[in-house]
Amino acid sequence: MAATGTGKLSVRDLDVKGRRVFVRCDLNVPLDGAGGVADATRIRASLPTLRFLRERGARLILSSHLGRPKNGPDPAFSLAPVARELTRELGVDVRMAPDCVGPEVERMAGELGDGDVLLLENVRFQPGETKNDPELARQFAALADVYVNDAFGSAHRAHASTAGVAAHVPAAAGFLLEKELEYLGAATRSPVRPYVAVLGGAKISGKIDVLENLFGKVDALLVGGAMACTFFKARGWETGKSLVEDDRVEMAAALLERAAREGIAFHLPVDCIVADRMEADAETAVTAADAIPADRAMLDIGPRTVAEFRDVLLAARTVLWNGPMGVFEMEPFAAGTMGVAEALAEATARGATTIVGGGDSAAAIAKAGLGDRVSHVSTGGGASLEYLEGKELPGVAALTEAS
Repeated sequence: MAATGTGKLSVRDLDVKGRRVFVRCDLNVPLDGAGGVADATRIRASLPTLRFLRERGARLILSSHLGRPKNGPDPAFSLAPVARELTRELGVDVRMAPDCVGPEVERMAGELGDGDVLLLENVRFQPGETKNDPELARQFAALADVYVNDAFGSAHRAHASTAGVAAHVPAAAGFLLEKELEYLGAATRSPVRPYVAVLGGAKISGKIDVLENLFGKVDALLVGGAMACTFFKARGWETGKSLVEDDRVEMAAALLERAAREGIAFHLPVDCIVADRMEADAETAVTAADAIPADRAMLDIGPRTVAEFRDVLLAARTVLWNGPMGVFEMEPFAAGTMGVAEALAEATARGATTIVGGGDSAAAIAKAGLGDRVSHVSTGGGASLEYLEGKELPGVAALTEAS
């Protein structure tokens, strides 16, 4: 059976009894500074695949990166706290390797029994990881009989542990990777209509490829965040001190014209929250989107916009959300993003498929406490964006074709 929508081998296809399985997880979690894990969301997302393999007698060798160590091994980026958290979550002793390759790692891997779990040290402690070094990939592969990639958040990187290793042993997709591709694939290939995309964030330049790939697929686009200001300027509106990408104004105008030509409902904010500075104690005001004062910046969408966006979202059958509506980390500028999160939860309750595209959007839905009330929250910010741009993900492309 192929991994959903990929034509690639699935973890379900593997005979793993008594075999060593190298699993690339996304365990890049925030640490609390006291030797613990601050947020175990990504660890828990890996558990279905790990439990499935253990129940079938696999001998698990887990790998991941953590942070961006610059000059080799750095205790601040050790996966030791993750091993302790995994031990609690899996209910089995997770052994911690001193490195991710080398004689001691090979010895520990060779001693594994059925259902045992070994966590390798941070793969980015090896400089060849991010260079997709063939020798490092070969060393990873030599540790195991089978490879499973369950790290969607790193699938857009052609690294030794995400792509290179797959050239040497049978390579399958894990459940988390499958789930991500199933939801994001359905949203881009065969969405139930009406299909609405909500895009936000600071810059239009970071979402150009996503916007262009969504044209011809969506029925409506809702645009918020500072990126909306570049569209305001394309319409000739005053944007005050708001963030505007002057070199993208012409492109914004072309996108608006294209939306009108292709019959795509393109919704920009009708009002916004403005302030003289981006501070939690800043004095705020609500103003019409086409009347931002010259000495103020737009830092959130306004209440009328939230209501308008909500109406569009509640009429949708498929919703994709990527990017906050404002500086949601600060309370004065959080209402727009929280309003969209609440509308997504309500749309889900009415039967819509709702997908939150990782990164800041995932953080926002978590802050709203609504992560379990939408259909899917992606674990990969950059990977989600590249997939939505229509790009092939190296970590997926490297997997074995299903026969």
